[in-house]
Amino acid sequence: MAIKIENLSKTKLPKNTEPKLERILESLPKEHLIGLDRLRIVDQISDPRLLRVPSAAQLPGLYHPRQGTQKAWLEISAGALLPAQKNFFKRLLPRLSFKANLAAVVFSLVGQHYHLTFKHSLKKGQLEPAVRAYTEKQIKQWNEREHQFRAKLFKPLQPTLEKWSRTLQKKAAAEKRKNAALKS
Repeated sequence: MAIKIENLSKTKLPKNTEPKLERILESLPKEHLIGLDRLRIVDQISDPRLLRVPSAAQLPGLYHPRQGTQKAWLEISAGALLPAQKNFFKRLLPRLSFKANLAAVVFSLVGQHYHLTFKHSLKKGQLEPAVRAYTEKQIKQWNEREHQFRAKLFKPLQPTLEKWSRTLQKKAAAEKRKNAALKS
């Protein structure tokens, strides 16, 4: 059973958004999508449960779990992914990275669904790191599938780049601790 994609947004989306969404969903394992009914694209997420959250307007996506007979579904905000009220250059970059941002939002929402529905052994504080790890894994697989030539070209360099990344992260963390110690 395929997930229905509903476009309720008045925002002008980049062309072929729905086929891109279908390809993103096809890249996920079918068993992770069991129980999802639809994916809805809206201008802004307006959910009564989010009234007390101050940055709810900037929320890029929301997972709606199954309630009673209604199946689980996903909601994506086009207004958060493609801001309209900013200058030209601040609108250009989100348009250029729309496909990757859309994939990241979809993977994180499906990750929430997967971990809340099928992984019952997770404790309360373990959900966010698990969803983050799921999203990173799926983005990496999707990126290799979408850019096969580039992935093959940089595959030998990947361990070195990851080692540099870890080194830079350690240095940044040490610098942050040093600055925090100086301030206090």
